[in-house]
Amino acid sequence: MERLQQYAILVRLNKPIGILLLLWPTMISLWIAAQGWPDTLVLAVFVMGVILMRSAGCAINDYADRDIDGSVARTRDRPLVSGKVSEKEALIVFAALSLCAFGLVLLMNRLTIIMSLVGVVLAASYPFMKRYHFLPQVHLGAAFGWTVPMAFTAQANELTPLTWLLFLTTVLWTTAYDTMYAMADREDDLKIGVKSTAILFGPLDKKIIGVIQAMLIMALILIG
Repeated sequence: MERLQQYAILVRLNKPIGILLLLWPTMISLWIAAQGWPDTLVLAVFVMGVILMRSAGCAINDYADRDIDGSVARTRDRPLVSGKVSEKEALIVFAALSLCAFGLVLLMNRLTIIMSLVGVVLAASYPFMKRYHFLPQVHLGAAFGWTVPMAFTAQANELTPLTWLLFLTTVLWTTAYDTMYAMADREDDLKIGVKSTAILFGPLDKKIIGVIQAMLIMALILIG
C-alpha cells in the first residue's frame, strides 16, 4: 500500500488540478469539432487518455529533474528525491501509462493515431527543455495543446484553421499560467542553472504575461 501511495504521488494523483487544466482545451475542442455532443467512445477515450498522459508526464518530469529537485524548496520532497521511488520504477510507470494511453488511441482513426505519436514526443521531451532554452513553458503549452488537433481528427477526421487557432490559444494560456508558476521557483532555478520564461522575462514578467493574456483574449474573440 505504501508503494502504491508513492506511485500516486509520483504521478500527482494527489494534485488533480493538472488533469483539469489538460481536460479543459480537450473538451472544448471535442465539442466544437462535433458541433455539439461528441461521440461517446471518443469522449471516453480522451478523458481516460488525458488522465493517463498527464500522469505519465509527471513521472517522466520527476525522472528528468531527479538531480535538481532536491535543490528546489517546492520539489525536494518528491518520491525520486527521497528515494521512495527508484529511477527505474519512474521510467516503468511512464512507459506503462504511455502504452495504456496508446492502446486507447488505437480505437481511433488512423490520422489520430499518427498525431498521438507527436504528442508522446512533446510530453516526453518537455521536462528536459529547461536545460537547453528559456521557453520550456511554451513547449509545455504545445504538449498540452496537442490534444486540440487530436480531438479534431478523432471527432471530425479533419484539421481546419480553427483547429490551429484553438491550439494557439492553449499554448498562450499555458505559457501565461506556467510562467506565473515558474516565478515562484526563479531564485532556486537561477542557482542551479535551469531556464524558464520567468527568468527570461525578468522584471518585465507581469507585463509580458499581461500581453500574452491579451493575445489569448483576441484569439478567443476570433474563435467566437
